[in-house]
This record gives sequence, structure tokens and C-alpha cells, in this order.
Amino acid sequence: VQLQASGGGSVQAGGSLTLSCAASGSTASKLTIAWYRQVPGKRRAPVASINSVDSTAYADSAKGRFTISRDNAKNTVDLQMNSLKPEDTAVYYCESRVDGTEYWGKGTLVTVSS
Repeated sequence: VQLQASGGGSVQAGGSLTLSCAASGSTASKLTIAWYRQVPGKRRAPVASINSVDSTAYADSAKGRFTISRDNAKNTVDLQMNSLKPEDTAVYYCESRVDGTEYWGKGTLVTVSS
């Protein structure tokens, strides 16, 4: 399984971004995929996840602002981020676990300016 995260960038507070996690080597629709984020000096923290039956879960900081969804046509899992805040600034990673092995995509940087 290979995961590739994209869609990061710089936005002002209140703006929106959509991150995409493209899966290859396996069908994204069958994977539980999670988004994490990490800021310097802190541990990588979960943001949102979606499982194989499209049940979703969100960190408290993401609830009401972020939406995780699956695009089977593109074989991606997307993270729509609205009402962004400076504290959302981080490197965002997508992750999946298959047969006990954890896979990570390269991160994509999101910078939110005030």
C-alpha cells in the first residue's frame, strides 16, 4: 500500500483547504484511512478517520469544521477543512493499517495565517 497526501498550502484564517490521500496498491474503498497532523516538537495527532463502511470519527478540534470522505472514482480519501484557524497549521499525514502493517504517506504542509 502506498499513500500520497496532497492539497496542502497557505490560507488565511477562516479559509478552506481540501487534502487528498491517494492510495495505490490497494483499493482505497476497502481501507480504513486516517488523517493525522504534526507540529514541530509535538507528537503526531489524529484528526479524522474513515473506515471500510464509511463510518467516520473526528478529533474534537476537527468536529464541525472538517469532513472526511471517500472518493471511490479517484481512489482517494479527502479531508475538507473549513473555518481554518492558525492552530490548524501543521504537516498533515494520511495513514492506513493493512494486515497489521502501518503505512504512512508523505506529509503535506498546511499553513494558516491570522
